[in-house]
Amino acid sequence: MYEKRFYRDLIEPRDLTTFEVVIKESDLFISADRELKEEAGNAILKYRKRLEDYIKENPFFQTSLKPLPIDRKAPEIVRVMQEASLKAGVGPFASVAGAIAEFVGQELAKYSREVIVENGGDIFLKTLKKRRVGIFAGKSKFSNRLALEISPDETPLGVCTSSGTVGHSLSFGKADAVVVVSKSCSLADASATALGNLVQKKEDIAKGIERAKGIEGLKGVVIIKDNRLGVWGDLKISVITKSRCQFFTM
Repeated sequence: MYEKRFYRDLIEPRDLTTFEVVIKESDLFISADRELKEEAGNAILKYRKRLEDYIKENPFFQTSLKPLPIDRKAPEIVRVMQEASLKAGVGPFASVAGAIAEFVGQELAKYSREVIVENGGDIFLKTLKKRRVGIFAGKSKFSNRLALEISPDETPLGVCTSSGTVGHSLSFGKADAVVVVSKSCSLADASATALGNLVQKKEDIAKGIERAKGIEGLKGVVIIKDNRLGVWGDLKISVITKSRCQFFTM
């Protein structure tokens, strides 16, 4: 089912060319040095086909809510998702949006010095200048008020979010936003789901932070529930003083 990406109306990357590419469930908002719709479409089709072909032979890969053994003969995108799920302790498909953003972004980096791919609020960044990624957190007072500042030397980087109160993604928690930053966009996506599942009330934020510390490969995490905020890791957070931001994660 299509869901309008309303937060994209808040995005304003003035120095890059932006465009959308929609193929089946993949709805990507991309920023690059120039328009790369054809290249992006080809990349989406290539990686979707690898996932779809693998699912035909291994349907549990899509439906399992628990990690599965790594299949060394599987396509790279499948193995990366399996590895992320093992580290985070969730099913491999919890990382699918981040994986598509990451693999498409890596393909487009062959044609553009800067690439930012947003897939349902999960973001892959490769940038040459400092960027701000705003955080959408539903009805929380922190929503649209905070941004992660990303430096070029940190990228390529993944910024992914899970929410139990916003959007249609599966979450067993009730966090307004669990934002995870990692060099691996797939791991960030899987970890956001795992941490989000732990947060039912604002008192659970500390539990989520402690769990994040135990997941190898995470750079940092932001957890928002109602009027409370928890932060851990090597992150720089700023206050959004205008109504618009360069990119949003949700």
